[in-house]
Amino acid sequence: MQNDEFSELHEILIRFRDERDWSQFHDSKNLALALSIEAAELNELFLWKKDDEAESVDREKLKEELADVFAYAIMLAGKHDLDVGEIVRAKVEKNRLKYPVDKAKGSSAKYADL
Repeated sequence: MQNDEFSELHEILIRFRDERDWSQFHDSKNLALALSIEAAELNELFLWKKDDEAESVDREKLKEELADVFAYAIMLAGKHDLDVGEIVRAKVEKNRLKYPVDKAKGSSAKYADL
C-alpha cells in the first residue's frame, strides 16, 4: 500500500483492529464479506426512493456507510499488499481501452455491445 494517505488510513484501521484483538476475524474472506455487507447497507439508504428522494438521503448515514465500505476495501487491499492508487489507476486504464469515448460516450451499454 504505497500512497501515503491510504497507508495512513490503513495504519489507523490496523491500530483500531489490533487494540481490540480483532485480527483473528480479518481474514480475506471475512473482509470481502464485510465489504459486501457494508455495500448492501449503503444500497439500503437508496432502496425504494425516487430519484429526487435519493439525492437527499441522510448525509450522515451516507458518510458512515461509505466510510465502512472504504475501510474494509482498504483493509483487504492492505492484507494483500496492494497499492490502492495503483490498482484503481490500472482499472481505469483497462476500462479506457474497453470503453473508448467515441463508442461509449452517453451509453450505458456493456463494452461487448458497443
